Amino acid sequence: MAGVTDLPFRRLCAAQGAGLVVSEMLSSNPQVQNSRKSQWRSRHDGEAEPRSVQIAGSDPAELALAAQLNVARGAQIIDINMGCPAKKVCRKAAGSALLANEALVADILTAVVQAVDVPVTLKIRTGSNPAERNGVAIARIAEDAGIQALAVHGRTRACAFKGEVEYDTIADIVAAVDIPVLANGDIDSPAKASTVLAHTGAAGVMIGRAAQGRPWLCGQIAAWLERGEHLPDPSMAMQWQIIREHLSALHDFYGEFMGVRIARKHVGWYLQQHPSLASRRRDFNALTSAEAQHRHLERLFEAHAEAAGSTTDQKELAA
Repeated sequence: MAGVTDLPFRRLCAAQGAGLVVSEMLSSNPQVQNSRKSQWRSRHDGEAEPRSVQIAGSDPAELALAAQLNVARGAQIIDINMGCPAKKVCRKAAGSALLANEALVADILTAVVQAVDVPVTLKIRTGSNPAERNGVAIARIAEDAGIQALAVHGRTRACAFKGEVEYDTIADIVAAVDIPVLANGDIDSPAKASTVLAHTGAAGVMIGRAAQGRPWLCGQIAAWLERGEHLPDPSMAMQWQIIREHLSALHDFYGEFMGVRIARKHVGWYLQQHPSLASRRRDFNALTSAEAQHRHLERLFEAHAEAAGSTTDQKELAA
């Protein structure tokens, strides 16, 4: 979720009921740790606790130092990424590429756990490819190294985000270790979360892409799993308020130039949830100022509300 789970989005998801939010992936490479992007990704002001920071790399010593640096900057949990299937990450033998080298996995996990006094967690996939699913072995290595919790995306590195999720493999991993395991992959509703937990025996679920444009989803899932309470989607008026506040937070966090550009993808995800609004993404993406973005969305939602009111009136007259 690099490029998505920035501080404004994490604050929003936490406010909407997410139990734990994790930072964007931070490189352990010392040469980029002071870049503008890394500085943005390292901010935690006003963030819900515990603050979990995800790091990525392939060198045990560099990852240990990166863990110490981020703890000094406020991280209360260090999460190690061995799940990202992106080519630019795997080309550097990081992310899910590490799963093919169990000895290196053990060295990395041991180095990081010993380097910091905060809990260390791990995100993995089920293996490198369908012919080499070693998720159970990796999970046991993680437990032996002192990893406190494990999140498992139920696909291999080679599968990326295609094909069916291997909930059976996640269940095997849950059965193999005593540490908490979080199931991840294609969980997009409270009902799906409940089904996945029942099938896998996992301690919880992790939500990724399904929360894009639906930051309230985590809260809906939590309410259903914890209390059996069904929370409907926010009303359009409430969704407009959420989007407006998110838009302002992006402009404030990144500054107008970058904020306007980063807002385009987030607003696009919101709009695509509504067939009548999805076609307006291109118009929004052409805007170049914060004021224009706010003004455009306000007009858009006013027009949507008027259309919805007109439809309601027609139904009442017909009745």
